[in-house]
Amino acid sequence: MDSHELPRVVLDAWEALGDPRVVVGAEESSPGVSTNDVFRLDLQRDGARAPSVFAKVSSYGSYVHFRQDHARIARFGELLRGTRYQTFLAPVLQKGGNIFTYEAGGTWVVFYGEVARRGVTPRVLGSEDIRTIGAEVARFHQASDAVHHELPPTWKTLGSDIASLYDQLDQTAWRSARGLSNMEAQFLKAQCDAFLENSEALGYHAFHHIPVLIDWNRGNFSVEYDEDGGFSLFSRWDYDWFRIEPRMLDFYFLGRLVRADGDQSTFSYLSDPLFEPRFAGLLRAYHAVFPLTEPELLFLKEAYRFFVLNYVIRVGEHFFVPQIYARLAREAVNYYLPALERQDFRQLLAALE
Repeated sequence: MDSHELPRVVLDAWEALGDPRVVVGAEESSPGVSTNDVFRLDLQRDGARAPSVFAKVSSYGSYVHFRQDHARIARFGELLRGTRYQTFLAPVLQKGGNIFTYEAGGTWVVFYGEVARRGVTPRVLGSEDIRTIGAEVARFHQASDAVHHELPPTWKTLGSDIASLYDQLDQTAWRSARGLSNMEAQFLKAQCDAFLENSEALGYHAFHHIPVLIDWNRGNFSVEYDEDGGFSLFSRWDYDWFRIEPRMLDFYFLGRLVRADGDQSTFSYLSDPLFEPRFAGLLRAYHAVFPLTEPELLFLKEAYRFFVLNYVIRVGEHFFVPQIYARLAREAVNYYLPALERQDFRQLLAALE
């Protein structure tokens, strides 16, 4: 892709950033299932090649939320200096000592520095790999927990998102556009109520709220292998679902990462991976490093419920291309959420023994 083929908003944003490097080419790096656009920019300075950066283009939600999330991500990276994770996160580019974001015509742009990448985990992980992932994420969560009190909360919370969905379910036009019947809307409202009531009963407000990245898949982080075949977390990019919330929000995608079927090109969001023995192995390895409490582990049910209600039903159309979103939303109503009430998450507590 020639630099002149880039969306005008990206070129305008780069000019507004005031970076002395010149964009000489670009490559589209957008994930095939997402509605966000990502471009890898080839740069030169004084006629010589310079390190590349990534431009992320979005038009979903609130620009205030977009900017606030990236300010927290940048601050999170700063707080990890001096730890083994000081180069783990892709840096957000800054201007004048502040993170730089750009908005024009309802579209916004942010730039990330390109992080070094190493290996990827196997498509199907072995038992030792699963234990390593559990222990590695536990150490990363420990580092995150150590700095969580220095990260202010965001306006965007689990409660505000669920409240927004509840209100939207009362809107005839919103339901109609998504093919939801009145009965299905009432079912989803009951799921919203269940989330809020159960989360409060489990002590959600007392849990440490740490930076969580939620979407852990083989395509958005790399690992460094040692000479014995073991590995450690090396770098991470892609912050579409960044939150400051309880650590259990990360565990559903960790379950998907270690499931017996491995990484899949055609995917659904069933809760089944959470009940595989492989996930229990991950929990045991995690718990041995950074112990979980019983209420936290039981909150996993509500973290999964939130994921389905928010990222599939409420805003899925902004994260998935239309044909995938339509299928996932229908599966959520017909399978994911109805099955949730038949599953006993207390069986997971055995991993804490």
